[in-house]
Amino acid sequence: MSKATEKLIEGLFKTKAIRVCPADSPFWYTSGKIGPYYINTHFLYGSEDKANALLSEIDIFKEDKPNCADKLINIILNNYNEDYVFKNTIDTLVEEIKEAVPLNSFDYVSGGERRDWFFSLAASKLLGKPHITVFKDMDAYIHNNGKSERISSLDGASVLHIADLITSASSYERAWVPVIRKSDGIMKHSFVIIDRMQGGDELLNSLSVNSHALVHISEDVFKGAVEKGYINKEQYNMVIRYMEDPDKFMEKFFKDNPEFIKKALGSDERTAQRAKLCLESGFCPNPKGK
Repeated sequence: MSKATEKLIEGLFKTKAIRVCPADSPFWYTSGKIGPYYINTHFLYGSEDKANALLSEIDIFKEDKPNCADKLINIILNNYNEDYVFKNTIDTLVEEIKEAVPLNSFDYVSGGERRDWFFSLAASKLLGKPHITVFKDMDAYIHNNGKSERISSLDGASVLHIADLITSASSYERAWVPVIRKSDGIMKHSFVIIDRMQGGDELLNSLSVNSHALVHISEDVFKGAVEKGYINKEQYNMVIRYMEDPDKFMEKFFKDNPEFIKKALGSDERTAQRAKLCLESGFCPNPKGK
């Protein structure tokens, strides 16, 4: 592991881009399942507050699609010059791209709404490539030298997509790859900051997209976090049990902690909704008295 990658992993924990729960309080996921860690890669922008502030700016700028990228790039590059964690992230990304893919083998860098743009816009600038700003509704604009135009035909050009995170790659399958193909382009490569190792790279390969990641979520990442004191041994053991078998981990936790689901059902609205989904989906047996 390179020093730059080690610093990147340090940044993930210092900014709480990777957040591990206390050993007795797993997080509720939107799926209605539970697990021991959250990943918010965009916190590598410098902090949660800074990342959320940029998301607020994006929500305003994306209403003006032709000028969205131009407004964002200046803000993001200013932060690149000021924030050490974000600068190291982008520099590491750019160097990894240069090592893995010849610069003359791709013509554009693309990024999808919204969190991809944290990384794709800065990287495209440093790589000297036009940026394709892809929106969730599958509209897209090419930004180059301060000018933007709606994408028409890419005439067979090669595209490298940059994303913050890959899980199952559903966004690629639904939108990012189809947008490029519809425009007569070829998405040859995908670079992500984090691969959660949940099947996304296999799906990309089936779409003829070469998958690359700076960090793969594995035991080694959390082992290093223990050694540096970012998490304790109990948290580490919890993460490893989850990674070995998420469903078995969940089943055992509910069995050993029968009050957990009851407390969640009586908690705040978001937690209660996820706990109800957990019951409705059969992830957890219905607690007595409910």
